[in-house]
Amino acid sequence: MLQINYIIIDFLILLFPLIFTFKWKFKYYKFFKSLSASILIVGISYIFWDILVTKRGDWWFNEDFLIGFEILGLPIEEILFFIVVPFACIFIYENLKYFFKDKKLFFNKWIYLAISGVFIILGLFFYKQDYTILAMFSCALFFILASTLYPDLLKSRNYWFYIILSFIPFIVFNYLLTSLIIVYYNPNEIWGGNGAWNGRIFTIPYEDFFYNFAMLSFYLLVYLYFKRRWNPKKINNK
Repeated sequence: MLQINYIIIDFLILLFPLIFTFKWKFKYYKFFKSLSASILIVGISYIFWDILVTKRGDWWFNEDFLIGFEILGLPIEEILFFIVVPFACIFIYENLKYFFKDKKLFFNKWIYLAISGVFIILGLFFYKQDYTILAMFSCALFFILASTLYPDLLKSRNYWFYIILSFIPFIVFNYLLTSLIIVYYNPNEIWGGNGAWNGRIFTIPYEDFFYNFAMLSFYLLVYLYFKRRWNPKKINNK
């Protein structure tokens, strides 16, 4: 039986958008400068978070599924994860932008700030669970920054479609990571359990959904900032 190593999962995440990077309805490679800035800024932030919590023992990795090369205690596969995921998911967003006319949705800054408050309260309530509090606070931080500095993102229907569609491969690949037990989670740092209604959906901790939402949102937020700054004439991909 073929063992699905973590590096193979990284490759599978990257494969489809990479194939169509240079030959597709739009030229994705033309936005690599903005994409690289987003990966650099957001990716380094999440890698730093990852290094700290891995060292602290919030989660760790099964060496049987790794090639054995590490940087600052983090498997190279995990570092690549923060490169291939935004590469693939921003490609999803650009497809939405190209094929579907965006629509502005109802927006009220105070509603999003209230949502941020809920996430902060949840984090403080579960302050003894490191992963839970960090996942809640990352969502709160995104909504605070987006609602005050970049409200157009939250008004965008395509942004929410981007989140929904990106969650499909997230569930597939995260299920592989957690069902094969490539990643172990410290039960003391999450809501815990193994059942669908006991802290996990299938084998995926609830916190992963909030973590993924914030991460994908930050990647897109920074990407769009630099794209508008550096490529104002190419914003419509035409």
